This record gives sequence, structure tokens and C-alpha cells, in this order.
Amino acid sequence: MSMQNTVNQLWDAPHPNTPVNGTVVVPASKSLTNRYLLLAALADGTSRVRNALASRDSDLMIEALRALGTGIEILPQHDGTLDLVITPIQVADGSATDASVEGINIDCGLAGTVMRFAPPLAALAQGRFAFDGDPHARLRPMAPVLSALSDLGVEIIEHGEPGMLPATVNGTGTLAGGRVEIDASGSSQFISAILLIAARTTNGIEIIAAPGPIASPDHIEMTVQTLRELGVTVTRPTERSWKVEPGIINAFDKVMEPDLSNAGPFLAAAMVTAGTVRIPHWPTTTTQVGDQWREILTRMGAHIEHRADGTLVLTGPETIKGIDFADASELAPTLSAICALATTPSRLTGIAHLRGHETDRLAALVTEYTKLGGNVVELQDGLAITPAPLQGGEFETYADHRMATAAAIIGLVVPDIKVIDIGTTAKTMPDFPALWTTLATSGKATH
Repeated sequence: MSMQNTVNQLWDAPHPNTPVNGTVVVPASKSLTNRYLLLAALADGTSRVRNALASRDSDLMIEALRALGTGIEILPQHDGTLDLVITPIQVADGSATDASVEGINIDCGLAGTVMRFAPPLAALAQGRFAFDGDPHARLRPMAPVLSALSDLGVEIIEHGEPGMLPATVNGTGTLAGGRVEIDASGSSQFISAILLIAARTTNGIEIIAAPGPIASPDHIEMTVQTLRELGVTVTRPTERSWKVEPGIINAFDKVMEPDLSNAGPFLAAAMVTAGTVRIPHWPTTTTQVGDQWREILTRMGAHIEHRADGTLVLTGPETIKGIDFADASELAPTLSAICALATTPSRLTGIAHLRGHETDRLAALVTEYTKLGGNVVELQDGLAITPAPLQGGEFETYADHRMATAAAIIGLVVPDIKVIDIGTTAKTMPDFPALWTTLATSGKATH
């Protein structure tokens, strides 16, 4: 992946000055793709993941799983999507990866699902696995996962700052399991990471959330529902605990849903231009946090129709209402861009954990909107956004794909927005610049 070549290059955000009117086929969900890939590595037979996401994050997960002894065959389909056929690693008999005796390096890039989900799987493989990633990856918190594995008896060697990458996991091929407390205030991925491998431990695992907030609990629920789908017994002894019984994970053949979080910028394009966007294949029921777009954007003035064929149709309002919303999670950067273009103030709260994402998203958003003339204040757990006239300028992305898409949204309304490193969108949506440009100009023929 040649993403580094795009760093510091300027991308002129399209500014068509017309309402958009287009259909966007959104790529598959990163969250679901990477969860199913990891579970396929632990299943009781060969699995198939259809419509898998082709992106840097999913590529990194595939390579990490291969390094841990998983067989993965990539089958390109006629419609441009990918099917993956996955042969699981061998767990509990010490034969996971013969080649791992000398140690294997695993590149996590900047993918939270790889750096948090793959080390617990390494504990069930056999060998020494060294995890590292992009420079920014060494700033993302890892301590709750590494501490949980250590508490469960896994040898962890940290090579840099405590609780950060790089770190080595010494896998023995088996893991007893037990009871472990995890601080999930920084990311839900810390709990999901242990949940995903718990059924393949000898005795199962009970996870207790440490005192304090739990970031993005919807993502933990996604993990739980995915496990239950595949035959794993997960119970909730209390509101702050999860117990997973030991047992098999059923092999599966699943079609991945579109990434509803990544649908957000395209829906936002209709919001801020008073246009119309159609998103096919929107699921009727889903565990994805992105399904909250329907509630959020309706409250902000959108007209939304979910058609019988699964297409979600959003028509934006003439004026956008501000919103008070708690725990927008990964939707927050996109939502903040819409709020910056609204007519009344907004408050986005319950998102303190965004400081530990690809970058400190709260500080980054305040900095970049302020440079453009915006009025955005950082709160203890979120952002207060008061609409103000914005002007053009350079918008830094901090190697964060959601900062880049937020800048693109602003550019639809504000002329001369120049995005630094639009290539960072390849993390989850490699075709974003082309998809965005097509949508941005989609209304010209009819207006």
C-alpha cells in the first residue's frame, strides 16, 4: 500500500455548488469483516466471507491471520467484490505455526481491530509474534489488552512505552481462560478482543468491565451477537460483565453488510447540499452503530425512506438543525462536519475516547475547524459546535480517514478546501476520492 506517497499532497475538495443526486454502493463493513475473519480463524471448519471489504485495514488483518497460521484464499468476484475462503489455525494441540519458532513480525498499520484483536489470537497460536505498526499506532492505547492477556497467563514483552506497541506475544498453543477485569474507557475493542477468542480457551472467560465509562458499547454488542450467531454461549452475569463458555465456533458462510459508518459522509453530502442520496442494501436489522444515522439525521431535518428493496433514500433539508447527541462514537467526525454547517448549535458528548483513536480526534477537529473560521470548543467528553461562517484553507487529516471525509463534507459548501492526504481514506474505503467526486457532481445535469 503506497499511502505514504500521498502524505502532504493537497486534494481539492469538490465544490459543485449544486444539490447532489446520486446512488452510492458503500463497501462492506470493516468492523464485521474483521470480526468474521478472526472468528473464521478459530472455527471448526472452513468458512467463507462474501463481499469482504477490500481496504488497508482488512488487508492487514488477512496478513496477520496468515502469519498466525490461518489459510486464506482470496476469490475476486465479477462484481468487483472479494470472497475469502478461510481455513482455521490449529488450537490446543501445539501445532499452530511451525514457522513461528524464530519469531514472526506482524504489521498492524493503524488498524485498531488488528492491533487489539490479533494479539489474543496469537496467544492461541504457537510461537513468538511481534506486533508493531505505523508511527501513529505507537500512540494508540494497548494496555488493557496486553494486561488482560498477561493476567490470563500469557507472556507479553513490551518493547517501547508501557501499554503501547511494539510488543511481543509468546503463544503456547493453549490458553486456560479465567476471570479478567478490563478497562474499556478508551475503546470497546479491548473487551471485544478477549470476547472473540474466549470460546477457544480451556475453561472459558468471564470479563468484568473496570469502574468507569465503557466506550462504544454498541460495538461490544456487535461482537456478542456475532459470537451467538456462530453457536458461542455468551451470558451477562451483570450489566458490566460478560461470560463466554468454552466450546466450538461454528464454521460459516456469510455475506458482509455495507459499512454504515462509511455511508455517513455520503448521507452528509445530501444533508449539506439539500440533495438526495440513495444507499442500496441497507440492512433491516443490524448491530452496526452506523444505523444510528437514520435517527440522527432525521432529527436534524432529513427526510429518510427505507424502501422494500433495501435502499435507503435520504433527502436533505433546506436548513440543518443542530443536535445534542451522546456517544456518536466513530460517527462523530462526520456528524461534526454537518453540525458545523447547521443553523443552530450542537453538542456531541460521551466521546472522550476519541482522543485515543487514529489521532486525538477531538483536538484535531477543533484545530481544523478553527483554522477555517469555525467556532468549536472541546469539552471534557466531546465538542460544542456553534455554526459560524467558514472560509477555504488547508485541512490536515493526521493520518485519520474520518478527518479526511469530514473535510470533504465541508468542501461541498465551502469553496477552496484543500485536504492534506486524502489517501488516508484507503484505510477503510480505497475508492473514496472517486466515489466522492462522482457524487459531488451528480446533481449538475438536473440543476
